[in-house]
Amino acid sequence: MNRFTFARMLNTIRHVFSLSDDISEADAIDTEIRSNVSLRGTNLWVLMLAILIASVGLDVNSTAVVIGAMLISPLMGPIMGIGYGIGVYDFPLIRKAVMSLLVATLIAFLTSTLYFLISPLSEAHSELLARTSPTIWDVLIAFFGGLAGMIAATRKIKTNVIPGVAIATALMPPLCTAGYGLANGQWNFFFGAFYLYIINSVFIAFAAVIIISAMKLPHRNYVDAKTESRVKKYLSAMVLITVVPSFYLAYHLVKEEVFTQKAKSFVAQEFKFDETYYSNLQINPKSKTIELSLIGKPIPKTTLKTIQNKLIKNELEATSLVVHQAGEQQIDTLSLKTSIVADLYKESQIAIDSRDQQIAKLNNQLRSYKTKEELMESVTPELHTLFPEINSIVIANGISSASRYDIYHQKVTLLLVNSKKKLSDQDSERLTAWLGERLKTQKIKLIYE
Repeated sequence: MNRFTFARMLNTIRHVFSLSDDISEADAIDTEIRSNVSLRGTNLWVLMLAILIASVGLDVNSTAVVIGAMLISPLMGPIMGIGYGIGVYDFPLIRKAVMSLLVATLIAFLTSTLYFLISPLSEAHSELLARTSPTIWDVLIAFFGGLAGMIAATRKIKTNVIPGVAIATALMPPLCTAGYGLANGQWNFFFGAFYLYIINSVFIAFAAVIIISAMKLPHRNYVDAKTESRVKKYLSAMVLITVVPSFYLAYHLVKEEVFTQKAKSFVAQEFKFDETYYSNLQINPKSKTIELSLIGKPIPKTTLKTIQNKLIKNELEATSLVVHQAGEQQIDTLSLKTSIVADLYKESQIAIDSRDQQIAKLNNQLRSYKTKEELMESVTPELHTLFPEINSIVIANGISSASRYDIYHQKVTLLLVNSKKKLSDQDSERLTAWLGERLKTQKIKLIYE
C-alpha cells in the first residue's frame, strides 16, 4: 500500500467518523443548552411529579414506571449546562447550572423522603437495592451516556438520544432511593444511592466538557493560560475523587461474585450422591461461609472431611464449610423444614397456578351456562304471548358445521317450534330477531316439527 492510498483511506475514515458535518451553529447550541439550565415554575412541578412517579415505581418494584419517570425528568438540563459552561469557560452559566442542580436535588430529596414517610410499603425491592452499590460500571455508563447526550445536543436535527441517555444514566432512581434511606433510617441506602447520583452527574458533565472541547466551540469568556490550567486541575480532581471509591466497590463486588460462583460450582460437584441431596444452600462471600443441609442417607464424617480438604484446591481457601444432616445435634431443623417446604412449594407452584386458572375458567363457563339457561326459561312465557299460534317450543344449544369435512364449527341456539301452522317468513324473521336480542346472540337456528 503506497503513501497516497494510505492517506486517502485515513481521509475516508476521518470523514465517516466526523462530528462536524451536521453540527448546529455555536449560537444555536448555546441558546438551547441555556434554555434547559434553569429549573423554575413548570420545570419544578414536572420534577416533583417525576420524583413521585419514580418513588411509586421503586415502592412497587415496577421497572416500567421508573423508566417513565426518567423520561419526563428535567435533571439532564442543569448537568449538561455545567459541562457546557466548563467547556466554554462561561463561569456565570456554571454558577447558575450548579445552583439549579442543587435546588433540584434538595427538592427531589424532600419529595421522595415525604412520600416514603407516608407510604404503607416499607420493603426494599430489587429496583431499590440496585441503586445502593455503585461501581466503576456505573461510571462508564454515565460517561458514555454523557458523550452521546452532548453529541445529540449539538446536532441540527434532534433525535431521541437524550431521553435514552436519561434512562441509561438513571438520575431519578438514586435520588428516590436516597429519600427512601432518609425516611427509613437506612443510611447505607442513602449514601450508596447519593454516591451513584454524584457519579452520574459528574461524569455526564465531564463527558460534555470533552465533546465541547473536541468540537472547539468558542469560549464565551476570555481566560488566560493560568485560569484555564486551574479549571482543568479542579475538573481532574473532581473526576478522580468521584471515580476512586467506585473502583474499590467494584473490586469487592467482583470478588464476592467470583466467590459465589466458585462456591456454587464446588457444592454442585462435590455433593453429588445417589441417596443424598443438599438443600438450603447459603453462601456468604463476606464471611466466606458455605452452609447447606443434607437430606437422605447420612454422609460419613470422613467423606465430609475429604470434601472440606478440597476447598483449597478449588480456590476457596480460608472458607468455612458448614454441613447439617440428620443425626447431628447442630442441625437446624427449622431451617431444614423451611427449605424443604420452599422446594416443594417451588415445584408445585406452576401446577397450582394451572389448576386455579382451570377452575376459574370452568367457573366462568358454568356462570355463563346458568345465565343463559335462566334467560331461556324467562323468554318462554314471553314468546307464547307474542306468538300465540305456537303450541310448544324447545330452546337448546347446538354446534353447526357446513359439512363433515368442515373443521370450523359454530355455536348456535336451536329453537324447535311446534305450531298450528307454519309461521310466515316475516313472522319467522321477527321471532329469530326477538329471540336473538333477548339471548344476546345472532346465531339462531329455527326448526319446525
